[in-house]
Amino acid sequence: MLAPDDLVWLDLPIFRTTLPRVIRRTIRRVVRREELWNGSVEAPLHTFFTDRDHVVKWAIATRHKYAVEVPSLEARHPNLVIVRLRSQREVGRWLAGALATSTH
Repeated sequence: MLAPDDLVWLDLPIFRTTLPRVIRRTIRRVVRREELWNGSVEAPLHTFFTDRDHVVKWAIATRHKYAVEVPSLEARHPNLVIVRLRSQREVGRWLAGALATSTH
């Protein structure tokens, strides 16, 4: 069982898992004009080429961010429980209760 201040790190493969999900979700939101928050909607798809902060570009640019930040966080807080899940299979097992302990 996780405590309220434990960390679950979804470290899924960017090009095989995360990026396709970001792209599908972005396209769906654009086509359906889904509201994100406070009335905001996704920008038109062509902004991928003009917006340097486009969500797809952001996903690619920040793909290594947590590989640096989480070990640093762990070093500063040695009692922090970190559950690192590296595949959809691990996520499923963990959610089913099989990975109840930290997986570094």
